[in-house]
Amino acid sequence: MNKEQFIKLGFTEEMAQKAMDILKEELKGFIPKSRFDQINTVKKELEKKLAILEIQIAELNTSKFTNTELEIIMKDLWNTNAAIRAEQEAIIKDILIQLAIRSKLTQVKYADLLIGKFDKSKLTITPDGTVAGIEEQLEEIKRSYEGLFYL
Repeated sequence: MNKEQFIKLGFTEEMAQKAMDILKEELKGFIPKSRFDQINTVKKELEKKLAILEIQIAELNTSKFTNTELEIIMKDLWNTNAAIRAEQEAIIKDILIQLAIRSKLTQVKYADLLIGKFDKSKLTITPDGTVAGIEEQLEEIKRSYEGLFYL
């Protein structure tokens, strides 16, 4: 809900603002079900890839290969593992950035449209898990699309 919807229900301006503040605080850590399902699907795919790699490594332990063949196979496995890790880290970074952006757009009309206005390449995740650069972009977006932000 947004402030205007609370007012339509008969809330005073002050009550609507208090309700929005409470709602915003309650939804801080909320992840939409569709996003959770997406993350869960990616996690399951990565677990399958990891299981395949573990099977391949186990097969290597029981097979008779020359040292050169083993080196080639191990390099291939390491490269595959590195690619999976990079893919996983990119997905996690994207998820954290998306959640940070969504948390900043709780009192706007058409949040999905405004999400696309952020330049994610300029956003970085700090060691404490916060997203750096989001406030600066949010201020610019507020100036450019002020009609979409509730007062």
